[in-house]
Amino acid sequence: MQHPHPHPQHPKAFRPVLGIVVALLLTSCSAAGPVRQDPVAAPSVSARAGAGSRVYVTNQLDNTISVIDTGTHKVTATVPAGTGPEGIALTPDGKHAYIANSASAKVSVLDTRTHKIVATVAVGKSPSGVALTPDGRTLYVTNGGANSVSVLDTRTNRVTATVPVGVSPVSVAVAPDGGTAYVANSGSAGVSVIDTRTRRVVRTIPAGSFPVAVAVSADGRSVYVANEVAARVSVLSTRTGKVTATVPVGEGVFDVTLSPDGKRVYAAVLGPGDVSVIDTGSHRVVKTVHVGPPGTDPFNIEATSGAVYVTDQGAGTLSVIDPATLKVTSTITLGNSPYGVAAAP
Repeated sequence: MQHPHPHPQHPKAFRPVLGIVVALLLTSCSAAGPVRQDPVAAPSVSARAGAGSRVYVTNQLDNTISVIDTGTHKVTATVPAGTGPEGIALTPDGKHAYIANSASAKVSVLDTRTHKIVATVAVGKSPSGVALTPDGRTLYVTNGGANSVSVLDTRTNRVTATVPVGVSPVSVAVAPDGGTAYVANSGSAGVSVIDTRTRRVVRTIPAGSFPVAVAVSADGRSVYVANEVAARVSVLSTRTGKVTATVPVGEGVFDVTLSPDGKRVYAAVLGPGDVSVIDTGSHRVVKTVHVGPPGTDPFNIEATSGAVYVTDQGAGTLSVIDPATLKVTSTITLGNSPYGVAAAP
């Protein structure tokens, strides 16, 4: 699911559905130079402890990572990454970041102290979403072009298993107890449930039209799924495997994440340039935060106790939302086509 993107501007043609159909036709073609993954990956699952000192953002078309100081809201470093960097996840100790490079079918390992890539691991075709287990020892990587998930041992930086899942998996989230991984399969309208001990799919849950992102509640009882085409967030019961609620949001919802206290779900909504704030008790939108006009393209989202960070792919910026006031307090200029975001503990 890739688009050639020869120009630095973000064209509105990379909207949901149509862009994805074109992307599917292009996955079999090799790309010369930077490649733009269509906006479907939400793999911003990372350490969600309190407000971190740094935020890391992948710039897909620059092949770089921006490092932002959370105190000053300034970019303090720009680090070379692999080709087409997308999802990013930080280890619980914040010492390493794992980046899925969609155009090269590899995962880069960044030492966050030295800002250097210390390892590169081959995975499946068109990797996009990444998620670590709570102990940081295992990384799960969605391979959208291979209909699989790579399982990587972070102690050896080697792939130890490849798990077949649904069609075009784009996002993965690991349950808080580390026993289960949930994979959003955009092309087959379901969520694959992987037992992390056996490394096998034990269940596939129907999850609405074009599921592109998943997030797991702190108690592990609910999975929140962004349905891009249906413009809603589905709530799945991990016990029954059924949809228990659907929450209408805006056109082109691309990512979901939970607040650290579990009381809110934040959903990045591309079409209108909004972030929908969902109350997890009532399953209703309680606030809509306007990030920018159509074309801003709020894309991936990360929440800490002190801030909510949203990559604005079309605008080339990072929006910072105060969770207390639910207002945008800062807009930070980044590289070309910012994609994944992760906050360091």
